[in-house]
Amino acid sequence: MEAWLDFAKGPLFAFTFGIMIAGLFRLVFLQVYHLLVKKGRRLKDVPWMAMVRESLSWVIPVRHIEPGTKIFSIASFLMHIGVIVVPLFLLDHVVRWERFLGLDLPAVSKGTADILTLLTIACSLLLLAYRTFRARHRTVSGPVDYILLVLVLLPFVSGYLAMHPALNPLPWDVMMLTHILSAEVLFLMIPATKLAHVVLFFFDRISAVHWQLRPGAGDRVAEALYGEEVRI
Repeated sequence: MEAWLDFAKGPLFAFTFGIMIAGLFRLVFLQVYHLLVKKGRRLKDVPWMAMVRESLSWVIPVRHIEPGTKIFSIASFLMHIGVIVVPLFLLDHVVRWERFLGLDLPAVSKGTADILTLLTIACSLLLLAYRTFRARHRTVSGPVDYILLVLVLLPFVSGYLAMHPALNPLPWDVMMLTHILSAEVLFLMIPATKLAHVVLFFFDRISAVHWQLRPGAGDRVAEALYGEEVRI
């Protein structure tokens, strides 16, 4: 098992992380190319500062919460905090980033990481319940949405159990291997799914000049909001 852990923490981590970075770089390059080359002439009079302010307003999206989605939106926002802070700033992870990338990042305390981890798990389960049992959310959810929530949950659950032996039903090395492998699966999924909004957030917000709604998405949103008889 030690050999498997070394492989997962070493070559496999480097490979999957590299795939994620390359995939995200490709997506950003394509977005910039599409904006500058395909829509270059339309960008001359774009109010960029207003768009930047509008994009930043989505970082804490209080004024963008739709009626009837307050709990879902708050849970999603809190989950995002945990998903960003714990992988980057947990002390054990900071040590790995320093070794792997040479980054000197600040670290959060173990207690803070535990709270954020449990908050992320709770919010992820709540979002999963909403997508499963609420018709409004179920209508706009596809199989990938459920899979992604489970994939986000796995590293947090397995990491928390690995760090708390009294709660861990499996041997430590098995749980730690599960933690690492599930995170690496997530690395591979990020560039290929909606999780890519980690780098596409700004591009998704400038729909006035960069409309990207996928075919059929409008119908699904309309069905969720107004009923099946509506089509757009």
